[in-house]
Formats: sequence, C-alpha cells, structure tokens
Amino acid sequence: MQLPDKQQDYLIRAVHAFKRKLFVISLDFKILAVNEQGLNDLDDTDFIGQYCYKQFRNLESPCEYCPVVESLKTRIPTFLGSHNISQEKIACIFSYPIFSNGEIDAVVVVDFDLPVQVWLEEQMSQSSTFLHNLLLSSVDGVVAADTTGKLLIFNHSVSEILGYDTDEALEQLNVRDIYVDENEASDVMKRLRSEKYGGKGKLKAHHVNLRGKNGESIPVRLNASIVYKDDREVATIGFFRDLRETIEMEKELEKTQHQLLQSEKMASLGKLAAGVAHQLNNPLGGIILFTKLIMEENDLSDAIQEDLQRILRDAERCRDTVKELLEFSRQTRQFMQPCDINKAINRTMFLLESQPIFQNIEIVKNLAENLPQVKADVQQLNHMLMNIILNAVDAMEGKGKLIISTRLPVAGERVYQEDDDTPVLEYPFCWLPSHGNRLCIEISDTGPGIPPEILPQIFDPFFTTKEEGKGTGLGLSMVYSIIENHGGNIIVKSKPGKGTTFIVTLPLTTQEIAGEKDE
Repeated sequence: MQLPDKQQDYLIRAVHAFKRKLFVISLDFKILAVNEQGLNDLDDTDFIGQYCYKQFRNLESPCEYCPVVESLKTRIPTFLGSHNISQEKIACIFSYPIFSNGEIDAVVVVDFDLPVQVWLEEQMSQSSTFLHNLLLSSVDGVVAADTTGKLLIFNHSVSEILGYDTDEALEQLNVRDIYVDENEASDVMKRLRSEKYGGKGKLKAHHVNLRGKNGESIPVRLNASIVYKDDREVATIGFFRDLRETIEMEKELEKTQHQLLQSEKMASLGKLAAGVAHQLNNPLGGIILFTKLIMEENDLSDAIQEDLQRILRDAERCRDTVKELLEFSRQTRQFMQPCDINKAINRTMFLLESQPIFQNIEIVKNLAENLPQVKADVQQLNHMLMNIILNAVDAMEGKGKLIISTRLPVAGERVYQEDDDTPVLEYPFCWLPSHGNRLCIEISDTGPGIPPEILPQIFDPFFTTKEEGKGTGLGLSMVYSIIENHGGNIIVKSKPGKGTTFIVTLPLTTQEIAGEKDE
C-alpha cells in the first residue's frame, strides 16, 4: 500500500525517534537499514550491506538461537531474551517479518538491553501470574488466607463446591466462615502447627465439613500448608476435594456387596434346604401313610385315635414345611410364559379376601389399564403375591387398609420416592432401564411397620417375628427367591407406626419390549 508523502515522513521520523535499535535484515541476513538509535549506539556506518551475524557476533553463519531464522521459518514474530551481555544487562531481541504479496520480503529486528533486575522482575511477575492462574483453574477447591483469615484465593472449583461467587467470597467471607463449626477451623490450624499430621506446617488427607452458601454441610478432604516468610507465618493454603460423590459411590458399593452376600447366603441355604427336604420327604411320607393305615383299624381306643390324629397333624405340618423348603430351594420346575399381572393380582385376591382374616381389611386396588405382559411362572407369581399380601394382613392384625397398585414407570422416573427418615431395603438382582423394560407392583399396608434393626433380616430363611407354630420364616425368603429367579427387583420401605410398602419390579416379555421399540 502506497502512503502519502506526509504519512511516510511521519513514519520515518517515528522510526528514528524510537529509543531502541531497529534494523531491517534481508532474507540472506544482510543489514539493509538501521534507525538513528542504532547508528548512535553502534557508532559505525559501514555495516550497511554486511551480514548481521558477521558484523555483530563475528560468526561465519547465523547465530544458533537467532530470532530472524525463527521468523523466516514460522512467519510470525519471535523473541529472544537469554543472551547475556554482562552481569548487569540482558539483550532482548524481537524479530518481525515484513510481507510483500503474501511472501516475506525482509525482517525487522528490534534490539535493546534490559537491566537484569527489571528482567527478573518481569520473569517473576509472569511466573507469579502463571502460578496464580494454575491455582484458579485447579480441579480441586483452593482457598488461601492470611493470618487474620482474610481470603486471598478462592478458586472456581471451591466456588462450585460451596455455591459462592468468587468475588462475593473474597469480599465478604473470612476463612472461618466456610467451616460448619469454627472449632474445625481452629482444629485445622492446631494440626498444621503439629508434627503429627504430615510434618510441621503441613496437613494431609484430613476430613472436614464445610458450610455451603445454602447452609448445607459438605464433606471434603483437605490437604493444607502454612506459607512462611523468614520463619514467620504469613498465610495458609488449602486444597479441598469434594467427597459427596465418593461417599455416595461407597454407599452404593456397600449396598451391592451386601446384596451379593445375601444372594450367596440364599444360594447356600437353598442347597442346604434342598438336601434336608429330600432327606425328610420319604420318612414323612411313610409316617403319614402308616398313621392313616393304623387309624383305619376299628379296635382302637379314643385315646389312641386322638394320639394318632396328633401324629398325623404334626407329620402333615412337617410335610408342608418340607414343601416350602423345596420351593425355597427352587427345585420345582418353572413354566415361564407371558402373564397379565392385573389378572394375577385379581385371581390371588379372589382366593384370599373371603378368608376371615380379611373381614375388617379395607382393600384398595389401583391397577393401571392396558399394561404390557410380564414373563413369569404363573404359579410362582401367585405364590409371591399371596405371601406378601398375607404378610401385610397379618401385620395389621385383622384391621387396616391394604393398597395394591400396578404401573409402568415412565422415562426417568424413580421406582420409589426417597424419604430421608424412612428406612429402605433394596435388592436389585438385575439393573433395568427405567422405561419400557419393567413393570411395577406396590403392596402397602397400614400396619405397625418394621423396626429398622429388623428390616435387613426379613428375607433371611427361618427368620420370623411370629409366635412359635404360626410361621416357618420361609414366606419372604421364597418371595426373595421367586423375584430373583424372575430377574426382578424388590424394595421395602417401612417406618415404625407408618406401615410398610413392598415394591416389586418385573421385566416385560421380549415381545412387549420389541413392540414398544417398533412404535
């Protein structure tokens, strides 16, 4: 671009007024032009047309770290500031390529000397800025405070943890304000000044609770240090790692381990139960058979007949227990087929609700319409429903409300609502997406509820709270086994005085899932 003569004159005068040496270097490293400052400093006019490396460094080829070489290679400005002229000064050299029609035509070099102290201050300032930015961008929360507690650093991560805006925290908070208890802040400082927790001035992996802006108590892991100057404390810095997600993962892991142990225990007990049942089956059959044969004799006294009746009754009770053991151990064959869950519930209730124990029970059925079918063994499904329902009615001692509901969870819906103060027992035998793959059955009662200390044991074989002779303790164990065998889940929510809810989820048939996907 051609500039007017007046503008060219200003530019030329500006270049000569510039108090730094300025050279124009050709592509073959010859000096083409120099400004007035360069002429004054070098006190020589014979270098025009000379090779720069020969004139300034007395070399036979370009300098090893020459910024002109870098600019010719990269086509961008380059800086060199590491060449020592003397103990007091450092040479700073900038090179800027000049383009003509898109190609480098020459290179402008600006050369000046900087006092070492100024250079070091600039380097320290750059280093300090880098370190500060490093702390601000740390994935861990970083808080620094002086000896009065005034915040010096409050990075983005700790802002996300606690909910404060960074500027708001720096202006309004003292470091003690971020702890749930001021005593914790004092305890941290005591530990920092002790030799016991990582060495004096250091604190490693200490768990504390911080207070969020909304008042929430937030568990964190703290690593902290005291900053010293001339052996005097001037500040503290802490690195905080939010533990909420870790704690939730640990709880889930603990729950999964408990479920695995429960499954292994049930499997072992199932094998034991099967062995015991097989050993008892034949002798019991013989006792019942021969007792009935003896009872058919005519010359038996009433006392003997009564004794035989008692033997027969107890033997048949033992036989029923053996039958339950066999069912618990899953030795009976399964006949899996598509099943209408609402029909199964209605069929089970038809058999049960005429019994005297249901006389004062209010039965409420909230059965969703047009539900997809589940794949199940109908007989085992009825047995599972019957056990849960009878257990609920027994708990209400003949008076209360029984609520039975069915539904298909929609996308993203939780199977149950969490209440902070309601104990929950959950056994997900398999993990299923919340939509399109499972159907939900809820059976609730208004009974006394299950004490929290007993809740984890309710599915254990032979565990019962009923009087002797009124239960074997296998009913809910069989419910557990049937649901596990069907690939379903069972969740129990219960609070003393507030009743109990059993939530069962069962997988849909493959055809139902495929049909839903096609839609």
